[in-house]
Amino acid sequence: MHTLSPLLVGRPISLADLEDVSRRGRPVALCPEARARIIASRRAVDAIAEAGDAAPAVYGINTGFGALAETRIAERDVIALQKNLVRSHATGVGPDLGEPEIRAMMVLRAQVVALGYSGVRAEVVDLLLSMLNAGIAPRIPSQGSVGASGDLAPLAHLALALMGEGESSFRGERMTSAEALARAHLRPVILAAKEGLALINGTQYMAAVGALAVRDALALCTIADVAGAMSLEANKGSKRPFDERLMAVRPHPGQAACAANLRAMLDDSEIMQSHADCPRVQDAYSLRCMPQVHGASRDALGWAADVLTREINSVTDNPTIFLRDDGGADLLSGGNFHGQPLALALDLAAMAAAELANISERRVEQLVNPALSSGLTPFLAPQSGLHSGFMIAQVASASLVSENKVLCHPASVDSIPSSAGREDHVSMGSVSARKLAQVIENVRTSLAIEILTAAQGIDQRRPLRSSAAVERAHAAVRAVSPTLDEDRPLYRDIAAVRDIVLSSVLRRAVEEVTGSLR
Repeated sequence: MHTLSPLLVGRPISLADLEDVSRRGRPVALCPEARARIIASRRAVDAIAEAGDAAPAVYGINTGFGALAETRIAERDVIALQKNLVRSHATGVGPDLGEPEIRAMMVLRAQVVALGYSGVRAEVVDLLLSMLNAGIAPRIPSQGSVGASGDLAPLAHLALALMGEGESSFRGERMTSAEALARAHLRPVILAAKEGLALINGTQYMAAVGALAVRDALALCTIADVAGAMSLEANKGSKRPFDERLMAVRPHPGQAACAANLRAMLDDSEIMQSHADCPRVQDAYSLRCMPQVHGASRDALGWAADVLTREINSVTDNPTIFLRDDGGADLLSGGNFHGQPLALALDLAAMAAAELANISERRVEQLVNPALSSGLTPFLAPQSGLHSGFMIAQVASASLVSENKVLCHPASVDSIPSSAGREDHVSMGSVSARKLAQVIENVRTSLAIEILTAAQGIDQRRPLRSSAAVERAHAAVRAVSPTLDEDRPLYRDIAAVRDIVLSSVLRRAVEEVTGSLR
């Protein structure tokens, strides 16, 4: 049983809350005040639906959608309208989204409705939360959204499962959504007026994928500091550029945080003491400027996290219902579903994360290039010539860095009109989110390559010891990857180090010495 208390949907949630639900199975529940808001907003929709053909035209309740917004729908067809909307919009393509991202979408969709501006019945939200708690994840293809009227296609696949249609997984097993609901002793819903539109209008795909990716990127900022500290020791670098006085006169918060981490990790090193009087005045930028580069990435990612935190607590569907003090309601059509705020933030996040790999690959070059490495063997090979050592590990990192440069082309600068020109400017925020997630995967692997390479460099500095914190990092690497005494395929070693990065084993090992890193 999960030990975390349930996340109460309908109250402000954090990116950490979202990650707990999506990746760690934290249960969810609807807060009491949210249920009251949902019921009140639903009454406004029911009043229009019950007025039938005598009611004024209200977008999404008794009209068509998009370019068909001026087409009036008869009272007898209002229910069919919602079902047809979901079915017709479930046109996602490409590889399926991972279950953590799907779970994040589900809780975010419930959060929007629970804020009380959507006019969706409480039983629809209850089913969505029950599916999350039961381990049901709708099958959602990862491509097909332009991020304008929200993430229409991905969210339609989610809504399809609530209707008992399409496919879902139940506790990891793929089946029809109807069977998944039946196994969990849940019943599908018949969508009422406005509910189909409310479920597919919004930014929950790009917000879910982007939020998890930004959380990962922020964690990798600290791993980049660990990797950099190891490389600095391996290449006999200096910690003087990280002096707190230097940071104080250029007070960017990310720069200060990185420098503080480096100072904590590089205290009391025999390797540094051994070259205190060497003639080298300054290290290469990839070593000396870590606070400035890693720090800039931290600050950019922090801004993106702030944007996402606002978004996951925002109302993004359309029309939006505002209850009046006199008991009536105003239904306002607007553009809160447009993904531009997220698209720009996620494009920047990709660039910020990619820089962590960019500078990391340069530190690998510092270690494997005999013209730069302060006495290390060429390519860190035990017998250069006979052995190639880490020659192609650097090539692999260079490949990932180059791929990231392509992925960092911003999606948000593009727009292809859709819906017969009604949706004439779109955000492409879903593309921003997807490519950010791939950048993060590449960065994690690049940092693993640097950590593995730096550990080999530290081995070549024996019998001198690095700082206590770096020694802990080195030991964590050696627990999964032995010293390279002769050439062997390194892909297993890279994967093993990547795993201890992903599982936080490496970070925890360092923090046993330093305390919590920033």
